[in-house]
Amino acid sequence: MRIIVVSDTHGNYNALKKIFEKNLSADMFIHLGDGEREFMELSRLYPQKAVRNVAGNCDFAPLSPEVAVIGAGGHKIIASHGHRYGVKYGIDHIKMIALKNGADIVLFGHSHVRFNYYEDGIYFFNPGSASSPRDGKRPSYGFIDITAHGVVANHVEL
Repeated sequence: MRIIVVSDTHGNYNALKKIFEKNLSADMFIHLGDGEREFMELSRLYPQKAVRNVAGNCDFAPLSPEVAVIGAGGHKIIASHGHRYGVKYGIDHIKMIALKNGADIVLFGHSHVRFNYYEDGIYFFNPGSASSPRDGKRPSYGFIDITAHGVVANHVEL
């Protein structure tokens, strides 16, 4: 199972469209906030695709939840923008949410900085920003492959 993870598009519809078009064979698309409107608009073009999204701190009058619990390939995923959990300063708070919910994959955005870390049986992944990265790198998104042999998460530059 392949899941495409994107965050912080901040109105950049073209970047998001490019990500969708490059990954049409993916099983699911997850947007982690600050781009709710363009994600919802684009997902209407691909009604056959499984899509999930959460609201970010810059999504005005959001229509989406702040946190989503998603089952995928026998794993439990917590998806959050991350601003309510202080992800710019560490993963301790969001890790507690994962432990409380029995999740083994945590997806978050907000910092516009790529992050891929495994600790205590939990994968932590931030795809960076698809429009305005803050880590001196190119805009990015990520993928998570869930197989019978395990989980692989990685970043992809636009």
